[in-house]
Amino acid sequence: MKTLRDVRIGETCKVVRLHGEGAVKRRIMDMGITRNVEIYVRKVAPLGDPIEVNVRGYELSLRKADADMIEVEE
Repeated sequence: MKTLRDVRIGETCKVVRLHGEGAVKRRIMDMGITRNVEIYVRKVAPLGDPIEVNVRGYELSLRKADADMIEVEE
C-alpha cells in the first residue's frame, strides 16, 4: 500500500482510498480529496511536515499524519 506521504516531489498520483474514520475522514473529504482525484505533490517542508499539494486546481497543505491516511496509486 502506497500513501500520499510516500509520493515524491513533482509526481502526480491518484487517490484509491481514504483510511481513518469519523471527523478526520470527513475533513479530508471536505478539502476535495476523494476517490479517483489526482494530486500533484508540489513541495515538502524542510523537516518533512507539512506537504504542499495541488488538488482540483488549488494548493493545499497537509500534515504527514493526514497524508498517511490517503492511499494512492501512480
